[in-house]
Amino acid sequence: MLLAVDVGNTNTVLGLYDGERLAAEWRVATVRGRTADELDVQLAGLLARRAIAPSTVDAACVSSTVPTLVPSWEGALERATGRPPVVIGPGIRTGMPMRIDNPRELGPDRVVNAVAAFALVGGPCVVVDFGTSTNFDVVSREGEFLGGVIAPGIEVSMEALFARAARLGAVELVAPPTAIGKSTVACIQAGAVFGFAGQVDGIVRRIWAELGGPCPTLATGGLAELVVPHAETLDRHAPMLTLDGLRLIWQRNQDEGGG
Repeated sequence: MLLAVDVGNTNTVLGLYDGERLAAEWRVATVRGRTADELDVQLAGLLARRAIAPSTVDAACVSSTVPTLVPSWEGALERATGRPPVVIGPGIRTGMPMRIDNPRELGPDRVVNAVAAFALVGGPCVVVDFGTSTNFDVVSREGEFLGGVIAPGIEVSMEALFARAARLGAVELVAPPTAIGKSTVACIQAGAVFGFAGQVDGIVRRIWAELGGPCPTLATGGLAELVVPHAETLDRHAPMLTLDGLRLIWQRNQDEGGG
């Protein structure tokens, strides 16, 4: 089975694939500075809790937006599977041409999402990934990565607000019943949820205009579920999009003799 690992700035999501079927999925906090030995212990614990024999995991693919954790994950995954993992980065076959100024500066998670989206809905299409940042990634009709937008994420923006406004305290990120808040908490919730939904709609509509018209737009990432019901331009919630993209890229590297 294939273990796909998406290391984000805030959370790390792992998925175990039996062929094309996602057999198990985990979400854990990303801890910078972890060693390969520490990740060995974490992996063993995750598999044990699902009664999955470590010997059944024989391949791995990893994408990391935290460069310092890449060597640790490489070491842990190689020991777990008996062979080097496919690490998303320069030189890895994705099957997607990059039509941007400097492909080497592109975050690996953005590449993975674009590959998965094009495989799922074709092109042109847009992916909105709600994580530490909110990333908008655009794929052409021909399956080329065209670029996108990076905006501050919801939680990052809220943390900045609470840090700079002495009279405002942290609140639960949920949608309030109305846009007109009747309390400070409801006002903050309305600004967070409806404000970010409006931001998404505004940016996506500008992207659509540059593409020549509306196209499928997918939402993924840990906070997508919060915004999707309130945004008009998000067609589909695809929570496993990044893991599916890792599986696809891993397979393409096997087919092409890589990995």
